[in-house]
Amino acid sequence: MKAFQFTPDSNSPIPKFQQLIQAFQDAISQKIFQPGDVLPSVNEMCRECSLSRDTVFKAYAELKKRNVIESVPNKGYFVSGEITRVFLFLDTFKAYKEVLYDSFRKRLADNVIVDLHFHHYNIDVFKSQIRESVGKYSKYIIMNFDHPKVAACLKQLDPKNVMIIDWNIKADDQHSQIFQDFGESVLTSLQSGLGEIKKYKEFSMIYPDYTYHPYETVEFFLRFCKQNKIKHSIYTDIDSIDVKKGAAYFSVSDRAMAKILDKAREKNLEFGVDIGLVSYNETPMKKYIDKGITVISTDFDLMGKKVAEFVTTSERVYYCVPTQLVMRKSL
Repeated sequence: MKAFQFTPDSNSPIPKFQQLIQAFQDAISQKIFQPGDVLPSVNEMCRECSLSRDTVFKAYAELKKRNVIESVPNKGYFVSGEITRVFLFLDTFKAYKEVLYDSFRKRLADNVIVDLHFHHYNIDVFKSQIRESVGKYSKYIIMNFDHPKVAACLKQLDPKNVMIIDWNIKADDQHSQIFQDFGESVLTSLQSGLGEIKKYKEFSMIYPDYTYHPYETVEFFLRFCKQNKIKHSIYTDIDSIDVKKGAAYFSVSDRAMAKILDKAREKNLEFGVDIGLVSYNETPMKKYIDKGITVISTDFDLMGKKVAEFVTTSERVYYCVPTQLVMRKSL
C-alpha cells in the first residue's frame, strides 16, 4: 500500500468516509501518490483499515466527483491529477473577510484544498501554526500583523510560495503581496467627501485602544483635518464618545460604530442631517443599516480574486488594491 497509511478515528465527529477523503487528498498533495499512480483497491482498504465497503466506495465516489481520481474497469482507481494544498492564515474572521474568503474560494479549481487558520494577533499562535505548516502546503497566504517576531517566523517558508495579504508589513522582498493602503488612500478618500464633511462643525475619529488597525490611518486623518482647517479630535475610549448634533465621526471599529448608532438614536439624531458617520471597511450589511453607512474601503472581492490568481499561476505579484469612499446617506 506504498507509504500511505490511514487509521480512522472512531471518536471523531467527522464521518469515516470524509476522513478517508482528507487522507487521500493529503497524500496526493504531499506526493505520496503521483498522477497516474494506482490507489489501494476497495478490498485492500477494507482489510488494512477496518472499513466497510460502503465507506470506501463513498470516499472514492466523492474523489472521482472532485476529479481527483478516476476509475478504469478491471484495473482500479488512479490518481488523475495533482492537488494544491493552501495554508490560509487570517488574523480574525469578520464580515469583510468573509467577502475576501468567498471571492478567493469560488475562483479555485476543484483540486485546490484550502486549510483556514487564525492567529488573532497572538504571536505564540502565529509561531506555532507557521512551524507546524512548514513543508505541508504548496502555497501560504498570510495576513501579517505588526510584531517584531513575525518576519523571523516567515523565514521558515520558501518565499516564492508565500503571499502576504491586506497589510504589507514584515514582508520579504521575495514574497508576493496583495495589500491595501491605510494612509494616502484614506486621505484621498476623505478629500473626495470633503464637501459632505464640511457640512459639520467638527470631525472626530474613533480609534479604540483595543484595535489593531494600522495607526497610519490616524496620521492621515489628522493631515486631512489640518489641511482643510477642520476642527477635529481622536477618541480611544468608545464609552467616552460624546455624540452630538453638528459633528461627524469616522470609525475604524464596527463595535464603536454600533455605539455611535445607539447614542444617536437615544438623542433622536438623524444621520446625514444632524450628524455624520464614516466607517472603515465595507461589509454586505452596511448599505442597509440606517439607510446606508458611508464607508472607506478596499475592494475585498478583488483582493480575493488576485490571491486566487497567485495560487493558480504561481506568478509573483505586488499589487495594491484600490481604496475609495463609498458615499451613502450617513454622511
